[in-house]
Amino acid sequence: MTAVGMIVEIVCEVPEVASIPFLRSFLLFSSCQLTSAALQSLTGAPRLLAAIANDDILPVLNYFKVSEGNEPHIATLFTAFLCIGCVIIGNLDLITPTITMFFLLCYCGVNLSCFLLDLLDAPSWRPRWKFHHWSLSLLGASLCIVIMFLISWSFTVVSLALASLIYYYVSIKGKAGDWGDGFKSAYFQLALRSLRSLGANHVHPKNWYPIPLIFCRPWGKLPENVPCHPKLADFANCMKKKGRGMSIFVSILDGDYHECAEDAKEACKQLGTYIDYKRCEGVAEIVVAPNMSEGFRGIVQTMGLGNLKPNIVVMRYPEIWRRENLTEIPATFVGIINDCIVANKAVVIVKGLDEWPNEYQRQYGTIDLYWIVRDGGLMLLLSQLLLTKESFESCKIQVFCIAEEDVDAEALKADVKKFLYDLRMQAEVIVINMKSWDAQAEGGSHQDESIEAFTGAQQRIANYLADMKSRAEREGTQLMADGKPVVVNEQQVEKFLYTTLKLNSTILRYSRMAAVVLVSLPPPPVNHPAYFYMEYMDLLVENVPRLLIVRGYRRDVVTLFT
Repeated sequence: MTAVGMIVEIVCEVPEVASIPFLRSFLLFSSCQLTSAALQSLTGAPRLLAAIANDDILPVLNYFKVSEGNEPHIATLFTAFLCIGCVIIGNLDLITPTITMFFLLCYCGVNLSCFLLDLLDAPSWRPRWKFHHWSLSLLGASLCIVIMFLISWSFTVVSLALASLIYYYVSIKGKAGDWGDGFKSAYFQLALRSLRSLGANHVHPKNWYPIPLIFCRPWGKLPENVPCHPKLADFANCMKKKGRGMSIFVSILDGDYHECAEDAKEACKQLGTYIDYKRCEGVAEIVVAPNMSEGFRGIVQTMGLGNLKPNIVVMRYPEIWRRENLTEIPATFVGIINDCIVANKAVVIVKGLDEWPNEYQRQYGTIDLYWIVRDGGLMLLLSQLLLTKESFESCKIQVFCIAEEDVDAEALKADVKKFLYDLRMQAEVIVINMKSWDAQAEGGSHQDESIEAFTGAQQRIANYLADMKSRAEREGTQLMADGKPVVVNEQQVEKFLYTTLKLNSTILRYSRMAAVVLVSLPPPPVNHPAYFYMEYMDLLVENVPRLLIVRGYRRDVVTLFT
């Protein structure tokens, strides 16, 4: 029985009430007021429902959308059915608590929004009531919740659960509106406080996280609708434990900033969409610069805030530079490595990126580490992170240590095993001394590939050096390469080539069937042409299908057991 029906029944059936003119007039006036309010709700509710549907807040309400200026007929019919259902129930004790809960939830939400905006000191929050304080909003929200429980705890639990489900549904399926989100402001303040608490001091190895700077430019052209090499996102996820952590995907757009600003914004939007599609936690950045070298130098200096700056630069090895005769790549590649060394950034160069497995391609065999120089434990940490992925969880780690001639191999092996045990890492240790290294490099059918690559690199370096000398004689200047003077010690060049040959032949002998090989990145020799360094690197990676070339920095990233 509705409220209007109750008033009419009282007026009509109670003679004592009907005989009093004042009470009779008051009851009839109240009846008219309630009737007009009911009719107003019956016409206003459909428009409110249509407005919510037009805002795409709840995609399930799309059926109630109407174009501007049209009447919400479907929403009106739906509202009428709801009203008829409430009338059929005929029990105010059941309907009233439900309606009251919705109103109290609405008031509670408004108070919580005011409390949150005032507490976070949002610049856009400027209430006109000068006596407003966040404590009043909090008190109002608390009172709403208390009243809800006093009315009916069961209705309150159901209402709160329903409101939580609607909020969760809107956050996943709903379209972002232009009215803002108070929680985003809370996240912003929390991020600022966390950043300040981290400070600018060095992070302890126990709290160290890899923050890779992914260099999206793959030393070649990609399809127009692919802003990043598809395998780079897969590799970025391999550098995070359980996929958690931040990655920064960066691409450099050649040109003038004033002319390419809009193109950069569109490219950044496409790159961000692609990162979300690859399900990689990261952000996208597009930098406009005259060339790749200057753009990367600006990125490595300015990207990030405080201790949230990227600490590892990840890029693809330029395997195509000789095949496509891209003569500008050696100088750019060497410049990027030198910039990372100066900025104290670790470097991870991926060779064989096209064959890098995704999360569904299970790998078997070993993860081989050629631990030649001290890198703060980054190579060991990367191998452990690879084991946490489903594609590499069936692999085992092998650590190859290169020993000098006069070093006791067994003592070195015992020391490395003890070190790995203290690091809580399980791996097989294999020691290779220089004598056996030289012996295997002198003969054997399995060395033919390395020897052939060594001879080709030697010949190309000799031809390049001859061209440099002839050009210097014609111009009457000293030896120049990449626009700067260089000093070439031919004996040192031969030593670099021979050392690289021995390492490549060792990798091919022991790790040809490995799932992935990790090797230390040799720094570019000072005053050597960039072309020579690319020849050294090509000889190092020759015939190795999947290789990670790693250079750590002057800090430890793993902790010993204490």
